[in-house]
Amino acid sequence: MTTTQEGRRFSDITRTAAQTRVLNAALKLIAERGVSGTSLQMIADEMGVTKAAVYRQFRTKEEIVIALTEREMGRLEEALEAAEAQGRGPRAREVLLDRMIDQAVDRRGVVSALQFDPVILRLQAEYKPFQQFIERLYATLLGTEAGVEARLHAAVLSSAISVAVMHPLVADVDGETLRVQLKQMTRRMLGLP
Repeated sequence: MTTTQEGRRFSDITRTAAQTRVLNAALKLIAERGVSGTSLQMIADEMGVTKAAVYRQFRTKEEIVIALTEREMGRLEEALEAAEAQGRGPRAREVLLDRMIDQAVDRRGVVSALQFDPVILRLQAEYKPFQQFIERLYATLLGTEAGVEARLHAAVLSSAISVAVMHPLVADVDGETLRVQLKQMTRRMLGLP
């Protein structure tokens, strides 16, 4: 089980209503402009409050980004735990991929921004709880396989899901159709029934 530095699961972290409003406004802006293109002032303007009101909830933009990433990882935490309960075989991968696809489709507007933003990637590389969670995620995607080919396979699968839900070619495809198609494709890629 991955825990934060305080020893809690990501999904157990609670935020005040004011912090949640800041996170929601920041997520909207980051999805549109990226982390570097979003300022505390812009978040305040989006909320219709002063910059000081945002600053009272989070001291820095980096704190906001960490809180957003914790929240998003918390959404995947249950899926990862369910997959890990299956062991490291094909069933674990299937469970995890299905849940990753469900979340990616449900959160189409933010998945790509959060997964590929360079600032978020840097924070994930620096913040130990994020590193541990990502290691668990990839270990489940890799199963018992090892080596460059297995890592590339896991990278292709997770990237394909993230990119596919945001790609302009499927912008008009409804969520359920996208979900079904992605699940069929990932099963074929993994050789699952």
